[in-house]
Amino acid sequence: MKSIRTNILMLALCLCAPAWAAPILLDRIVAVVDNGVITQHELDQAVQRTLRQLALQKTPAPPRHLLQRQLLERMITERILLKLADDTNIRIDGAQLDRALARIAQQNGLALDEFRRALEREGVDFNAFREQIRNEMIIARLREREVDSKVVVTDAEIDLFLANTAPQSDQQTEYQLAHILVLTPEGANPEQVERLRARAQQALAELRAGADFAQVAAAYSDARDALQGGVLGWRSEAQLPSLFLDALRDLSVGGVSPVLRSGNGFHILKLIDKRGKDIPTIIRQTRARHILIKVSEIVADADARNRLRLLRERIVNGADFAELARLHSDDLSAAKGGELGWLSPGDTVPEFERAMDALAIGEVSQPVRSPFGWHLIQVLERRDQDVTQERRRLEARAAIRARKAEEAFDDWVRQMRDRAYVEYRLEE
Repeated sequence: MKSIRTNILMLALCLCAPAWAAPILLDRIVAVVDNGVITQHELDQAVQRTLRQLALQKTPAPPRHLLQRQLLERMITERILLKLADDTNIRIDGAQLDRALARIAQQNGLALDEFRRALEREGVDFNAFREQIRNEMIIARLREREVDSKVVVTDAEIDLFLANTAPQSDQQTEYQLAHILVLTPEGANPEQVERLRARAQQALAELRAGADFAQVAAAYSDARDALQGGVLGWRSEAQLPSLFLDALRDLSVGGVSPVLRSGNGFHILKLIDKRGKDIPTIIRQTRARHILIKVSEIVADADARNRLRLLRERIVNGADFAELARLHSDDLSAAKGGELGWLSPGDTVPEFERAMDALAIGEVSQPVRSPFGWHLIQVLERRDQDVTQERRRLEARAAIRARKAEEAFDDWVRQMRDRAYVEYRLEE
């Protein structure tokens, strides 16, 4: 990044140069997004970060003009989503961001200061990394509010899934996948569709000629995971649309599918590996209750936490948890005194589950932060339960929800993208 002093010096040279001197280009706009812009300098920084990331992953870099185009599309989409989040008051404050960074550092086996130094040794600007994590958290909150919370899974869908996945067997096939997605805009005309189909076919031709999948994904894919080689990780049958499953059944490990057409674009799949999955029948369940205070424009993060601290003090001194939950909790469970019933692993968000699992029976937690707000949690009972049939339905519901949410989010992002004003000024 140019220093402030360098920018001032270049500006001074430009202002003081004689009339006959050639102009000095400080920066230029490569895209206009609604009432904002993306500059060449920002795009160049993104390209350099990506090239560094690809080098660390030992992934060959695609041609620069293709990488620029892909990154610019991602930057445009991110700007649109961040503006929508800002307009609707979704915020991530410094404390929340610091906690997220500490978790990332911990996952890498490092303290936060050590993690920062490790990034800087690899040439990563920590402040830029920090802001990127903030943006990802904001978009995740936006997705939860606008898409995930509106996904509905019916009992009929669960019944159909169980009927089609051999319910008498405790084995379920899982696939480790990578993919390439070429998005088609909403309302695309036939000429646009054919042009995008040809782009997907070109990607497939390169793969069949021996090109590295990660490199082709970085060059052609519009998916959010394109720069990670398009890797989707392990997905169960329930998490995959029938279009993908039909293609995967004909693939051997290492194989690449033909171009697949779906409602949101063209896909190419690579089957990295597959395995059977043991579904447990005995699990540890926890019966718990909670009080939730949501954070909003009216209730600040610190205020919500302090309110729960005062409520906890009252409970510890003899106040009735259920009565306080009815009076103060913002959750639908308030009417039941905060009761959540029997919870299995994975039924709640990780922050809530970690805090709940650390409690003794009868113990009341300190205020716990989750994406939903601040909680007080009390564990009432624990048990080991045979939940074979119930668990199958719960897992089916979760898998179907995840699949539908992913598809709905892709469609929603495409709609937001199509509604925004975008003007390209990138010179190929």
